[in-house]
Formats: sequence, structure tokens, C-alpha cells
Amino acid sequence: MPTNNMALEFTDSNFEELALKSDKPVMVDFWAEWCGPCRMVGPVVEELAKEYDGKAVVGKVNVDSNPQTAMKYGIRSIPTILFLKNGEVVDRSVGAVPKSQLAGKLDGQLA
Repeated sequence: MPTNNMALEFTDSNFEELALKSDKPVMVDFWAEWCGPCRMVGPVVEELAKEYDGKAVVGKVNVDSNPQTAMKYGIRSIPTILFLKNGEVVDRSVGAVPKSQLAGKLDGQLA
């Protein structure tokens, strides 16, 4: 399965390289296996990764495996989705939200 159109797996060790140093807008889904709403958002994140392939970087951070990144961004409830541009948080979305809302926020970063 090609990995270029799937959501990236961000980790504590690769987050700076893949997310903060990206020259494209970045959408990061903070999630965990045990989180019900995260399971609703997961497929949406994968769809957006395909649709925005080449235009934006879309990835996920498992908060249980990568506590440093979650702590750095003050993630208290999941799912939380951060939108980064030039390494800075420019927008965020908390909870299970419709795909159209996430796409709108991504489009805002592309404008």
C-alpha cells in the first residue's frame, strides 16, 4: 500500500522534522486507541490525507505512545486537531467535528 496518500504517523522523534519543518500547511490529529470519538475522526483524517496529498501534510499523533508532543501542545482532550503553518499553531479543533469543518480550516491555510 503506498504511504504517500495515507496520514503520516507523527512521533515524538519525527514531529519536528515532518511537521514543524514542513513548507506546507500541516494538520495533526492527536488521538488514542481507547478514544471513541477518535475512531470517528480517524477515517476523515485518512480521506483528507488523500485529498490534500501534495498540498498539505496530514498526520496523526498517538498520545499514549508520544506523550512529549501531546504535552508540548497542551493536549488535554482528544481528539484534538492542530493546524500548523511554518511550525506555528494557527488553528485548532477539539472533539469529533464534520469533515467539511476540517477541510475548511485546511483550505484557510492554503489560501
